[in-house]
Amino acid sequence: MLGTLALTALFGGVLTAPGAAAEDADPAPEQITNGDFAAGTAPWWWTANTAAAVTDGRLCTDVPAGTANPWDVIVGQNDIPLVAGETYSLTYTATSTTPLSIHTNVQLAVDPWTTDLSSTDQIGTEAVPVTHFFTATADRDAAQLAFQIGGSDEAATFCLDDVSLRGGAEPPVYVPDTGSRVRVNQVGYLPQGPKEGTLVTDATEPLPWTLRAADGSAAATGTTVPGGVDPTSRQNVHTFDFGDVTTAGDGYTVEADGQVSEPFSIGADLYDALRGDSLAYFYQNRSGIEIDADLVGEQYARPAGHLDIAPNKGDTDVPCQPGVCDYRLDVRGGWYDAGDHGKYVVNGGIAVAELMDTYERTLTADGAESAELGDGALRVPEHGNDVPDILDEARWELDFMMRMQVPAGQPLAGMVHHKMHDAQWTGLPLLPHLDPQQRELHPPSTAATLNLAAAAAQCARLYAPYDADFADRCRTAAETAWTAAKAHPDVLADPNDGTGGGTYSDNDVSDEFYWAAAELFTTTGDDTYRQALLGSPLHGDTDKVFPADGGMWWGGTAGLGVLTLATVPNDLTAGQLAQVRTVVTTAADRYAAQTRDQLYGVPYAPAGQNYAWGSNSQVLNNMIVLATAADLTGKAGYRDAVLRGADYLFGRNPLNQSYVTGYGERSSQNQHHRTWAHQSDPGLPHPPAGSLAGGPNLTAPTSGDPEAAARLKGCAAAMCYLDDIGSYATNEVAINWNAPLAFVASYLDDAGDGAGPARACRVTYSSHPWSTGSTTTVTVKNTGTEALTPWSLTWLLPGDQKLSHTWSAELAQYGRTVTAAPLSWNRTLAPGAEVDFGFNSSVSGAAADPGTVKLNGRACTAG
Repeated sequence: MLGTLALTALFGGVLTAPGAAAEDADPAPEQITNGDFAAGTAPWWWTANTAAAVTDGRLCTDVPAGTANPWDVIVGQNDIPLVAGETYSLTYTATSTTPLSIHTNVQLAVDPWTTDLSSTDQIGTEAVPVTHFFTATADRDAAQLAFQIGGSDEAATFCLDDVSLRGGAEPPVYVPDTGSRVRVNQVGYLPQGPKEGTLVTDATEPLPWTLRAADGSAAATGTTVPGGVDPTSRQNVHTFDFGDVTTAGDGYTVEADGQVSEPFSIGADLYDALRGDSLAYFYQNRSGIEIDADLVGEQYARPAGHLDIAPNKGDTDVPCQPGVCDYRLDVRGGWYDAGDHGKYVVNGGIAVAELMDTYERTLTADGAESAELGDGALRVPEHGNDVPDILDEARWELDFMMRMQVPAGQPLAGMVHHKMHDAQWTGLPLLPHLDPQQRELHPPSTAATLNLAAAAAQCARLYAPYDADFADRCRTAAETAWTAAKAHPDVLADPNDGTGGGTYSDNDVSDEFYWAAAELFTTTGDDTYRQALLGSPLHGDTDKVFPADGGMWWGGTAGLGVLTLATVPNDLTAGQLAQVRTVVTTAADRYAAQTRDQLYGVPYAPAGQNYAWGSNSQVLNNMIVLATAADLTGKAGYRDAVLRGADYLFGRNPLNQSYVTGYGERSSQNQHHRTWAHQSDPGLPHPPAGSLAGGPNLTAPTSGDPEAAARLKGCAAAMCYLDDIGSYATNEVAINWNAPLAFVASYLDDAGDGAGPARACRVTYSSHPWSTGSTTTVTVKNTGTEALTPWSLTWLLPGDQKLSHTWSAELAQYGRTVTAAPLSWNRTLAPGAEVDFGFNSSVSGAAADPGTVKLNGRACTAG
């Protein structure tokens, strides 16, 4: 990582030297004792598994072979005083007979080992000066400098010299490398969709631009529109529009103001691979299962983590934190949350829900294709079980969440433990199967309990066609969790419980109650949940559910319930349903306006440009609202706003950065992760394609993130990002960030050329009540130009309808899902032809219209 001038690699961008100090200025006092080893080895120390001595004026240490972790072998010095707010420079030179990836830390010398500097340095056979800058976060009388040099399969001799630590440092000014000033979606544009870009320039008058095809010919020309200073970046920018160009092709570029953009494509299949890549992220972050090279490639294969195989303590028999409970639980499985090895119910809840939403959209939305999510389509090991692969993946997390439920007979029975993770934070990198720490259950919380209630209720309706027993188990878990949450409505996670894992604290669970009620009501039709919805202060309030600053996130989940109510058949009255859908379209109108009004076209405009931690997930969740509005209304403006959001994520942004690994010429590749850690250990891979970086975070410089603190002070909101493995506040990956990416990738792939799906059928669904039930007739008309042979129909029944007598088609019911297939005599549905079939049901009174009916996988116009 560190070249001959260590500073350049350290900061990863253009460096501007600070003003030179006066020649007669006294240097700050040296904090390291005997940094040149002229006085021997004292007061340096090393771990007991090695030996060290001064050789040729350097401290040389034998590093034994086969250590698992960097901290297994350490050379260090204690009793170093630091002053809060002071900026320090640490310099040293080092060599190793075998290349080593070492951790250089300035930290507390005792638990919890809080770091002021934590960096990964590559040390080889040539002595290279290394320099780091950091700012102390607290006064420390006795900090520790630790060179963690273990973790190598081979033995080595590590030699250290010229170690110096001084305050009063003036670090070089970090200027990010943003490449071309012409900013475009580096993946590309759909032929019939909008095509816009942004130019960073000092010019105030319009400038000419040229769109060039791969052969250099001019495909279009025009002039830019001056936009003034973009407040999110403090850049003066122009915009340009080449939406009239519809010719598919690769290698397009835009020239303007003497600059050439990154290359991009125009095509209908740009997001086909992203759908699968974004979902493969979840398999590769599974806990408790070997990751198969045949599915992900050799570089991403790894042994199962946390299955009681040494050095793991395992997840099959996990105790609570001391004083929390006196039982142990088997909580194997699930997904590792983010860059660490923790597993969190409130993070898993929204993530697994959005994966299930991605699938459920194929049952309800016009143009949503199910085949690419089906059995055999994705990178999961459960192929051939006749279950859609995306549901197989979701089940891995649902199983874990149900295991986190407090057993019957225990205090708080039915509640759900908030999280489980290592007793202490682990270092970077660290593969899951090498984690030696004790795993612990943390106290139950109302938020976690309601996350299970909501996700398991959705599970109950979606898995019924494939595994009735699992669906029943989900429904029982959901109803048990709801009852427990109602009995314990204010058991909140401790905001100080952050040792070894994130806190995920939440002091307002009204949104979780609303979400859980919406899912339970949609699945069961029970009036208890209807009343909980209608009585919630969130019901019908767009500003509370989808605020302008950003919509859904793990701490704000009411929107998930609204989207379910708006799209999945349920027993709301027509007026209540209209109200819910208005909430969706009102929010979508707001987000669509943001894409039109902002100079980078992003559907995200937090007050004060306060880009949040994980801002890219906020962008994507707003895109889900827009996509849902497009599905509900068919309005192209909502779809176009989704596409503008994609433009931002894939390069039309102030940093000219695609935030998804492997997509675009300048994509993120050093996200914070303990396994995908090539920047820390060249023997490990970069994150796989389809991994989303958290994105700009205005609070990153003061968050404790050492890289952000050193390099991002004073950053403009949309510039507060580093593609550096150490910057967890801007560059972490997380399951609840990749989940909305997977939803949006599926939507974008379904969008095809951007013109919208064609409707090729019409369904009339009429119901006539009688004393103890009803009779329903369904008429299907092929309004397309091609015959359908055979045809099949799928829809979701609202409420608790159960089919009885059927005629003129083969009808089957699985939970709420109904399928109809032809008989031998009506197998072909010619253009313009109709077919009738019908059924009796157990509902007394007219059965509600299901809303969306899909013919051969495509939605029909209801009539």
